[in-house]
Amino acid sequence: MDQNGSSQNQPSQLVIYKVQVTTGLGLLTGTFDLISIALVGTNGESPKKYLNQFGMTCCQGSVAEVDLPCDRDLGPILLIRLQKEPYSCFPQSSWYCTTAQVTSPQGEVFHFPCYQWLEGYSTVSVREGTAHIPSDDTDSLQRRHRQDELQIQQRKYGWKEYLPDVPWCANIDTTNTIEYNIKYSFPKSTAFFGRGSTALFEAKMKGFFYKPYSWEKLEDIRKIFWFYHTPVSEYVFKHWKEDAFFGYQFLNGINPIKIQKCTHIPENFPVTQEMVAATLGRSTTLEEELKKGTIYLVDYKILENIPTIFLNNHQQYIAAPLCLLHQKPSGEVLPLAIQLSQHPGPQSPIFLPTDEEWLWTLAKTWVRNSEFHTHEVIAHLLRSHLMSEIFSVATLRNLPMCHPLYKLLIPHLRYSIHINVLARTFLISPGGTFDKAIATGRQGLAVLLQRATDGLTYTQLCLPDDIEARGVGRLLHYYYRDDGLKIWEAIKSFVSGIVGLYYKSDLAVQGDAELQAWVAEIFAKGFLSKETSGVPSTIPSIPELVKYLTMLIFTCSAYHAAVNGGQFEMGAFMPNLPSSMRKPPPQVKAPLSLQEFLDTIPEMNVTSQVLSVLWVLRNETFDMKPLGYYDEEHFVEESPKRLISGFQERLQRITSAIDSRNQTLRLPYTYLYPPNIENSTTI
Repeated sequence: MDQNGSSQNQPSQLVIYKVQVTTGLGLLTGTFDLISIALVGTNGESPKKYLNQFGMTCCQGSVAEVDLPCDRDLGPILLIRLQKEPYSCFPQSSWYCTTAQVTSPQGEVFHFPCYQWLEGYSTVSVREGTAHIPSDDTDSLQRRHRQDELQIQQRKYGWKEYLPDVPWCANIDTTNTIEYNIKYSFPKSTAFFGRGSTALFEAKMKGFFYKPYSWEKLEDIRKIFWFYHTPVSEYVFKHWKEDAFFGYQFLNGINPIKIQKCTHIPENFPVTQEMVAATLGRSTTLEEELKKGTIYLVDYKILENIPTIFLNNHQQYIAAPLCLLHQKPSGEVLPLAIQLSQHPGPQSPIFLPTDEEWLWTLAKTWVRNSEFHTHEVIAHLLRSHLMSEIFSVATLRNLPMCHPLYKLLIPHLRYSIHINVLARTFLISPGGTFDKAIATGRQGLAVLLQRATDGLTYTQLCLPDDIEARGVGRLLHYYYRDDGLKIWEAIKSFVSGIVGLYYKSDLAVQGDAELQAWVAEIFAKGFLSKETSGVPSTIPSIPELVKYLTMLIFTCSAYHAAVNGGQFEMGAFMPNLPSSMRKPPPQVKAPLSLQEFLDTIPEMNVTSQVLSVLWVLRNETFDMKPLGYYDEEHFVEESPKRLISGFQERLQRITSAIDSRNQTLRLPYTYLYPPNIENSTTI
């Protein structure tokens, strides 16, 4: 007994914390393993408490609720520890935890966004969900936790050089070694491989896949697939030979980033007034149209001397064309002249719309072949997929989950690493699709990718700057530009709001060591530390941070949608987007027959191989997360939630405006239609 007569061994009164832990809704997210939770507060740590004793309490979509008694008040809860242990004789199974919620005895609620897989028998610590930049953390436990988290992430996600002088990639060799947290969901994976198998099966069943022969008739190309015709693919089939549709695709096709204003005719492209007079008409001249700003150029110099391979035991060929275009007052963009090399002369004639039908068609088809190569390797692979992977790996390695920029960006990096591992496994690997059906093969792809990386700039990645640099602000009916700029501004407004919540000055941006390390790693691994790229290696101010984040989110979402969504539709009728050419570019302007045209474009088996891949790479509706819609609530505060709602409302207004415009178009432009844009590069 003490001097007051009470027992020194009398137990203190227990305090009860109420805990909820939620399992993901997706297939195979539950587990038979035992799951326990422990709470860590400013005043200490609780004992661990099992969520179940009988297995499968943590089943798909379940909410496990337990009371967790402690012998003292833990103070504000800083983090939780989730542990997965064996249960009975059941084999180990992975578990996906979405969120946890802890209610203190005083009624204060703490939210813990987890959104992680627990693999094996392991423990994971999750911080309370309020976003914090490093300077916000005053508790030593918080500081130590974010340091430990980054060390774990940097061990888990490493870099490797895939090819010399191109952006680096995640140090993952095969799809079998991809960590669950960056892996396709079961529905996504099933749909991806199922669609590819179905397309290959149909092409093989019809026999086209095994025929290394020229097509007998152009119409037969449509027979590769029975079921995969769309209104757009049918439109392409009907209009592919028309000059107006040829010109339209530079604005609103799958590679709308090549066209640029032409203020003077290049010295190596000696187009004269006499050549184009019939196309321009009597009321104007080439010189007058140059002054008006209605002449445009597409230059494929980057393709010059790219190595090619043999397909079906025949050498393949690549050209490096120049194409001059004119926009009429009606808005139609028409080709004026095409030169199929960078070196004018008797063996490099200039082809004109007044030439014989199939000769002019062949010249345009060579340009479309150049479009295939520059689109697939530069616009699509480099500027979309490789950039998305750079952003993903750098984010996972340098920004802890509590960082506001992690919370902002992680939905826009979903599955980006996995799709690139799939590409390196099946498409651009030795013996992959590029070696089987594309003129460059993997060797030529590497050379083209190196050249494109060397010329990649920050200006190109920032849509408003790119539009200005190419001088295409006045192009009529340029829906890629119009819709893209609206979406860019919507993203910028949203990003500006988020940044303003957590950074109150430029000094705060400069002093965020995690942010600066993240930017520096992107510069080093993505842009190979090339100062000529104009890409920042540090971020000095709030406006620069907003621009950088806008570029990143736009690249991973809207830009990818613009260059990816129409691949199959525009290429399903193969002459509109051939992957190879079996004869060299014509060196004289001699009449050409349809049969000679058919003997130049890809054979049946090459066409089947490419179209099967393009079908797989269409936008996937399974497990698709539209731009601006975040089912994972990484932000727990009300202010960022209000900004998300405002972002969604702005995207909805853009959607309505595009709906109204598209009703007036013969060929609606839908690649930047917000409901069709995925948050991240997933396919």
